[in-house]
Amino acid sequence: MIESLLLAVTRVSTMSGEKPLTNATGFFFERDDRLYLVTSRHVVLDEASNHRPDRLEIELHADAKNIGVVIQWSIPLYGGNQPLWRQGVDSAGSVDVVAVEIHRTALPETILLSAFTPAHLVAELDQVEVGNPVLIVGFPLGFHDNLHHLPVARQAVIASAFGIRFQGQGYFLTDARMHRGTSGAPVVARVTDDRSGRGDLAWMLLGVHSARMDMADRDIDQDERLDLNCAWYADVLLKLTE
Repeated sequence: MIESLLLAVTRVSTMSGEKPLTNATGFFFERDDRLYLVTSRHVVLDEASNHRPDRLEIELHADAKNIGVVIQWSIPLYGGNQPLWRQGVDSAGSVDVVAVEIHRTALPETILLSAFTPAHLVAELDQVEVGNPVLIVGFPLGFHDNLHHLPVARQAVIASAFGIRFQGQGYFLTDARMHRGTSGAPVVARVTDDRSGRGDLAWMLLGVHSARMDMADRDIDQDERLDLNCAWYADVLLKLTE
């Protein structure tokens, strides 16, 4: 038996034609029988670094009896010249989260995956407090169980007041040692209520890991990294999947 949480997360490769560009993390979100891949916006487009993939490749488990069997599934990012992903903005500007629809009818019937739903979002903000333990599940530097194609989890804690936009932005902070490749990873906490609708995925989806935060004037010879990270509030998914 594989934990549902691990089957809700997938490794993402960004591609330009047949050329691989970068690695990242994504996870599945389902709403009204429609399935989406969620990841960071800078994974699909980052103007500052001129990162412009035209498609994503994800790994999907294809055999419930043999977890090591996966297929590579290609997700186009453009239809003509129009982006196929959904992104959002708020009062502070762009939100570093996107949702790309995956058409279920095109998937093989044997695909094995789990998906978060609106029922996994935080119902009451006071369910989460600063210092609460969370997991960030993904593929740091692309590292994973490459035999069974499963992600790894990093322990973290909530490092800023949950529900209050840190410095006016739509994210909160986590305290964890993170690496490239985990952009787009879900930030989750164990369920603390008995709300139904979560199925066997007994986790609250709090946020989407984006990037490390550091001090611009940090003395690299004297000061270590802060090991603080930005996680965008997951309720943005309600807007992106309307």
